Amino acid sequence: MRLIRGIHNIELANEQDAQGSVLTIGNFDGVHLGHQRVIKALVEKAKQLNAVPIVMVFEPQPQELFRPDSAPARLTRLRDKYTLLKKLGVKRLLCVSFNQTFANLTAEQFVEHLLVEQLHINHLIIGDDFKFGQGRTGDFQMLCQAGKRFGFGVSDTASFKLSDCRISSTAIRQALSQDNLKEAQRMLGRPYSIIGRVFHGDKRGRTLGFPTANVHLKRRVSPVSGVYVVKVLIEEQYFYGVANIGSRPSVFGIRQQLEVHIFDFNKNIYGQSIEVVLLDKLRPERKFDSLAELTEQISKDSEQARAFIEALTIT
Repeated sequence: MRLIRGIHNIELANEQDAQGSVLTIGNFDGVHLGHQRVIKALVEKAKQLNAVPIVMVFEPQPQELFRPDSAPARLTRLRDKYTLLKKLGVKRLLCVSFNQTFANLTAEQFVEHLLVEQLHINHLIIGDDFKFGQGRTGDFQMLCQAGKRFGFGVSDTASFKLSDCRISSTAIRQALSQDNLKEAQRMLGRPYSIIGRVFHGDKRGRTLGFPTANVHLKRRVSPVSGVYVVKVLIEEQYFYGVANIGSRPSVFGIRQQLEVHIFDFNKNIYGQSIEVVLLDKLRPERKFDSLAELTEQISKDSEQARAFIEALTIT
């Protein structure tokens, strides 16, 4: 799958795409089961039309531009979306820089210049509540009319969604905030996990006897926080451990990050990408009055995590 960063790079990507494209647009945060149904329909439609299946996403997400202080926590970063969408058969991921210039495009410019002239669209799969263009004047009805004018089809995503359950990124965030990992897993179609690259920290965990692999949560607000039993994927091999997700209040932390103590593991993995799968929440994050008190609690957390893992592996 090819990642196209910015609409100015679309023409380069179209050199071998003369057959046109089938497109869907959205945040696809989490790439949950509802999203997966839409992507499956996208890929099937592209095969029927001998076209390229393309997903358009925005960075930052629109709400992060318009109301940055109250935008919802992300379930997945762009890198995670890329990996998940690639597995579903998408051939192009178009990442549009969502800035004021793009937001000021008229609905007509969006359709004629972006969809028709640059993406050579054959078919569009979109929600009937989709609004676009300056002042959000473009809508589903306008797209249907434009399809008749320019010769592309339009389908409503509602016809591909799961009818037996309510799934949304908002509902998944709510489940995670309520520590309902099983409900989040049901809607995602997989356990909730965090993927990131291990960076050099202050090595404080090592001095306490609990070395940790540290992963920045970047600019996103995490939908989860606290101490968890986890399963860690490193180079296609799983290990168990205990992780803290938050701002590290006991050591004057500010920036949100994930720290995972991997059991029975002693390899250098700095710079490597790891996936941390959340299995169970042990407790909320809290501030301790001393490092001795923190160390004692980490020891208790580790014992509790090992007991959970032992019960898990036995069953």
